[in-house]
This record gives sequence, structure tokens and C-alpha cells, in this order.
Amino acid sequence: MFDALIRRLTAPAPDRLPEPEADLALAALLVRIARADGHYAEAEIDRIDKVLIARHGLSPFEAAKLRREAEAFEAEAPDTVRFTRALKDAVAVDDRASVMQALWAVALADGGRDDEEDQVLRLVSNLLGLTDQESALARQRAERRD
Repeated sequence: MFDALIRRLTAPAPDRLPEPEADLALAALLVRIARADGHYAEAEIDRIDKVLIARHGLSPFEAAKLRREAEAFEAEAPDTVRFTRALKDAVAVDDRASVMQALWAVALADGGRDDEEDQVLRLVSNLLGLTDQESALARQRAERRD
């Protein structure tokens, strides 16, 4: 089902993703962060839906549908490094901090920080071209919004 998108993401020089595929890939990265600690909590699922509603102007039904597609895609998606590098090209430089904030919001949704989630978030932040300080500021903004 996701074969063409996976081929695009794993190509040596991936093309810029068109918006519907970029939205799915970003949603899948949110799912990957939520699943990083081995526990995919209801609070994280709810937060993913809220992020998708806010970022894409979706209805709750549309957000839940996109999240379900993202859950299936994430299970088939390539490793986080290739996955995030392809997303980097799909996300404008000015928007990467807000993407990081959304990722932190999902990671913190279950009430705490986890070493596995922190590790994936550090990797993703670096691959998106953000500094540790920019990631920390994104985390602080995510914590204030809760």
C-alpha cells in the first residue's frame, strides 16, 4: 500500500514529497516518537490527533483517519535516519522548530520523558538541522502548552 512512498523515502537522493505524502510522513514520525518507548498510550494518540488538527486544519474524523494511516505506514517505514532526512526536505526551514515542538508534545503527552523517546528526539532534531538548544526551546514550548 505504501510501496511507492517507501521507495521515494529510501532513494539515494529522495525527491521533495508532495503535500499529502509529506503530511502522512510527518504523522508517521509522530507515531514513531510515541511508540519509541514501547508503549503507545491513549494520551499520545490523542495528542497526535490534536497536532494533526492544528497543523493541517483537519476535522477530528480526518485527523484520526490520517493517524490510522500513519500507524500502518510507520510500521513499514524505513529507519528513522532515512525517514527523517526525507522529511527534512519536505518541511520548510522556518517550520522545523514547530515540527520539533509537535514531536515533543507527543513524547510528553503520557506524562513523562523516557530515555528511548529522548534518544529518538535527539536524533530527529539533529537530522532536521536543529541544534540542541532549538530542540530544548521546542520542548519548553510544548511543556507550556500542556
